[in-house]
Amino acid sequence: MSDIYVKLKELGLELPKAPAKGGVYSSSKGFGNNLVYISGCGPVMDTPVTGKVGKEFNKDEAKEFAKNSMLNVLAVLQAQIGDLNKVKQAVKILVFVASTDEFYEQPYVANGGSQLLVDLFGEDAGAPSRSAIGVNVLPGNIPVEIEAIFEIKE
Repeated sequence: MSDIYVKLKELGLELPKAPAKGGVYSSSKGFGNNLVYISGCGPVMDTPVTGKVGKEFNKDEAKEFAKNSMLNVLAVLQAQIGDLNKVKQAVKILVFVASTDEFYEQPYVANGGSQLLVDLFGEDAGAPSRSAIGVNVLPGNIPVEIEAIFEIKE
């Protein structure tokens, strides 16, 4: 397995600073046999992103927001475990898409986050089980939020 940080650089990406918590909860929580749960992260990188997919944003913009949300998830995971090279596999992601009633391509949007995991960890370890859910609104009026579970190497 290659170095995750080298792969990030090859993709022209870098991890942001782990986002601050927005309430009374843990950003990450280890449990069971080397599993780590990451609370929902949105796409905010440098500037706020607000609006609904199918209204203010199209599906391709939303797919990019899912990738940015996953970068924030990985930043939280790194803060929890210290080194993303310790990831054995992405187990599960749940992608919420704030969208209009007429928008039905939540799985397409979710591919932005899933593809980043595959690009970084490979098809076997990176392709998680997944749900993509359309919702009316998300906290702060963000368009996409992702939560995740990862298995960490012993």
